[in-house]
Amino acid sequence: MKEEKKRFFLRLIKLFNVVLMTIPFGFIWRSYYEKLIYSNSGMFEDWGIIALFVLLYFVFARVYDVFLVSLYRISEMIYSQVLAVAVTDGFIYLVICLLMRAFANILPGCAVLVVQCLLAAGWSVCSHKWYYLVSDPKKSAVIHERGRGLDGFISAYGMEKKYDVSSVLTVEECVQDLSLLDGFETVFLDNVHSRERNIIVKYCIEHNICAYVIPRVGDVIMSGATRMHMFHLPILRVDRYSPNPEYLFIKRFMDIVFSGIALILLLPVMLITAVAIKAHDHGPVFYKQVRLTKDGKTFEVLKFRSMNMNAEANGVARLSSGENDPRITPVGHVIRKLRIDELPQLLNILEGSMSIVGPRPERPEISEQYEKTLPEFRLRLQAKAGLTGYAQVYGKYNTTPYDKLKMDLMYIANPSIWEDLMICFATVKILFMPESTEGIAEDQTTAMAPEEFVSDEDEK
Repeated sequence: MKEEKKRFFLRLIKLFNVVLMTIPFGFIWRSYYEKLIYSNSGMFEDWGIIALFVLLYFVFARVYDVFLVSLYRISEMIYSQVLAVAVTDGFIYLVICLLMRAFANILPGCAVLVVQCLLAAGWSVCSHKWYYLVSDPKKSAVIHERGRGLDGFISAYGMEKKYDVSSVLTVEECVQDLSLLDGFETVFLDNVHSRERNIIVKYCIEHNICAYVIPRVGDVIMSGATRMHMFHLPILRVDRYSPNPEYLFIKRFMDIVFSGIALILLLPVMLITAVAIKAHDHGPVFYKQVRLTKDGKTFEVLKFRSMNMNAEANGVARLSSGENDPRITPVGHVIRKLRIDELPQLLNILEGSMSIVGPRPERPEISEQYEKTLPEFRLRLQAKAGLTGYAQVYGKYNTTPYDKLKMDLMYIANPSIWEDLMICFATVKILFMPESTEGIAEDQTTAMAPEEFVSDEDEK
């Protein structure tokens, strides 16, 4: 199937997904909820609520990557859709309650959600099978400076059906003979320096080869550059993180409001957790630890204690080794799995040492170790530390600190309230994924020797 025709049908399939999710809601709204609400606006309000559902579902579908048929496994597609439609239904239910000025019967809404989940599963299976039925794997090449086995990543993430990696080249091989790329449809450039990368990318564009570039730290910084004109020349201006005052004011206002409301709603959970920790070994309920925030300032992050009281009795900081760490208490295993151990950080947010969204705060000792081989690591301290962030949402448990740094810098390079909101909603998706990022799940109470980083300051 030609690419243009395939893209057209893919758009229709995505539109059909929106229709599938809307039909059950539209039915229960017109047949039940609408009749409970007195209104003089008639059809306008009827279809207005349905239109609001479509808008919200489309937004959350984009947040949770519902439409990435070619990149996700079927199980991931179903999970993303269920989450998107559940959040949408939740918002619509609140709107209905506001219109009724009372709590509406939630059972019809739950029945609709079940139907929507079944439809989502069917759509995911059918659309996934259709896509790979009409799509042949793209002949692909991987070009690397210092290989990390990107071709192995393609297989590990189940994308070998889309990309047939038939060649792995070094930068030197490729630059010496660019004709080696002839015949490929897709090229992946992993950790390639700008000079060689520019040569390769220009060749790819000229010969209609799609290029995927994994950026270096400098590339990420440049992504936030301001375009301007001086001296009759196009110029990119790069500054240190300095968002406008309006953004900072709204961000702080949101931090106070959201953390305050969350503390009130989650108070029963926090009280039960505190009692359970105290009852287990009669030790302190909270765990305090020095962390770094904006401009290298230190503060004490607050968490529910999930380890034994003498977890660092030898005075050496070590990162948790995960669920099999013998220092984790039985209560600690539960609160870590449910992310409850992170809840006291809402107090850090309320008093201003942290934000809801930002780079995860690191320990000074660990940061110092990382900076020995990765001097750029300190650049993440341009913004206030956060409970969640870009790296936590889009990284995985095995994402290297260097790659997480680039994700943090992508957030810092383009600050916006919309991005903060999208990260908050996207965080919900990773809460129940065991392979999610360490920033949400791990109690980083210890240090490790830094990994083999590839710094932009390294000599070629």
